[in-house]
Amino acid sequence: MIQLRRRTAARYGAAFAAALMVLTGCSSGAPGPRSMSAAGTSPPVPSPAPLAWSACGKNLECATIKVPQEYTDPEGAQIPLAVMRHRATDPDHRIGSLIFNPGGPGVSATETLRNLPRTAGTPGAFSPAVLAGFDVIAMDPRGVGASQAVRCLTDEQRADAAGTEFDPSVPGGKPLPRLLADAVAFTDGCVKHQSKKFLASLSTDNVARDIDQVRSALGEDKITYYGLSYGTVVGPMYATLFPHRVRQMVLDAPVDTNQWFGDSLPFQHDVAVASERTLNAWFETCRSEGTAVCPFGAGDPQAAFDTLIETLEATPLKVAPVEGVTPGGELDGAMALETTRALAGDQNAWPLLTSALLAAQKGNGAALHTMWSSVTVSPFPVPTAMFETHTAVRCADWKTPSGIAAHKAAAAKATAEAKRIGVRAAYSALNCARWPAPNKDRVTKPLTGSGAPPALVVAGRLDPVTPHHWAENTTRTLDSAVLLTREGVGHGSYGINSCVNKAVDAALLHGTHPADGTVCKTDTPATTRPLVPADR
Repeated sequence: MIQLRRRTAARYGAAFAAALMVLTGCSSGAPGPRSMSAAGTSPPVPSPAPLAWSACGKNLECATIKVPQEYTDPEGAQIPLAVMRHRATDPDHRIGSLIFNPGGPGVSATETLRNLPRTAGTPGAFSPAVLAGFDVIAMDPRGVGASQAVRCLTDEQRADAAGTEFDPSVPGGKPLPRLLADAVAFTDGCVKHQSKKFLASLSTDNVARDIDQVRSALGEDKITYYGLSYGTVVGPMYATLFPHRVRQMVLDAPVDTNQWFGDSLPFQHDVAVASERTLNAWFETCRSEGTAVCPFGAGDPQAAFDTLIETLEATPLKVAPVEGVTPGGELDGAMALETTRALAGDQNAWPLLTSALLAAQKGNGAALHTMWSSVTVSPFPVPTAMFETHTAVRCADWKTPSGIAAHKAAAAKATAEAKRIGVRAAYSALNCARWPAPNKDRVTKPLTGSGAPPALVVAGRLDPVTPHHWAENTTRTLDSAVLLTREGVGHGSYGINSCVNKAVDAALLHGTHPADGTVCKTDTPATTRPLVPADR
């Protein structure tokens, strides 16, 4: 249980600690063949100057690189990108540079790298051996983090979006006319805050070209690459455009790139079903462990959960502010559902989820509310800090139907096949349906990585965001790849499983892979036993 707490606390950071405090009453002052677009034949780009590094933290250096906004016009408008380097801790045995993308899209790579020492035991946390052998390089992709982060909403609109307007019984959370009006306001705001040309340039193929500019500025002939989630779209794109520049590549929690660049509605449907499966896994584990271990629902956690969501939506719980923990507010059914979706997707967080649900049943919504405010990575449009960037990158890549009929049909299918999460997923691609900055020259050929070394593809058996069959498809799409499967529930495997850690380290450091189809068991069996006794 101590190990379980440490991993969960590392992943969710301060929000976990705050949730645990309020639970215990403590406080703190502290589709089909595709072709290569014209983007594949861009004119030569001048080599960038070496990066000018300056110290920006313990063993960290920061720099800025300017890259073409459009590689079809390399002498035109330039975009400044933030780059950070964690120097190899054993410089005498340095292997080279390891570039990583932590996903999203929209997660800041530089902030992730800065926080790595405090996030051991979380997906993407590099081992001491990897940190010893590589300069780890983080580049905030264009439109993300310190690289001109996309902005589409005003502060007031953001505050409104974070309110209690969503109805968990209505597909999309709001009546369709409201959703359409929101999409208009969002997309209009995007072009108000930045140019259409900039928004159209946020495609993954440009991100891959940016990485090669960084490689050149580093003076490296080849790079090693680790990508998590959306980072597994960036990696194959880079390996396809620059196969001779890849030393080794690991793809963790992979996205099916054929789906990513295809019709976005089936893509979103797969995500909804995957998320529903992890929630069902929590229900089934709670039921099978019995009420002595998991008292929530007295043997029928699904019925109890549905009742709780309906009750909270009808009468939201007031959450009092606690200094250093939470500013307080209200917890309604939609917020509780979204928090549950996030926590159920990580089996190490299941004990916290059980405790938070039990507390909410008793009228204490502080833990769920505190955790809700920390849910910053979601496959669906929720009011988070990275929502605007997340949407902008997806819309630059996706092929989304513009007709509302297709979205209605997809919403009906999602709510039928994913009873709880499908409602949240419904209509989640409306912003892309009316995206005002279409990217007409994106790379659309299959990302095979032909000519690059074999990639190690790592997938969780029950991943709430990237289902396992996407990993199977990724392995088939790449010309050369090995699939490693981790049993259990969770998004991302490296850093949380000793078997996976060993395999990934061997791939990154030595270029050696396990046998294709190897399966890693979980280090710690999943349990729904609450962190806090039910009578607290």
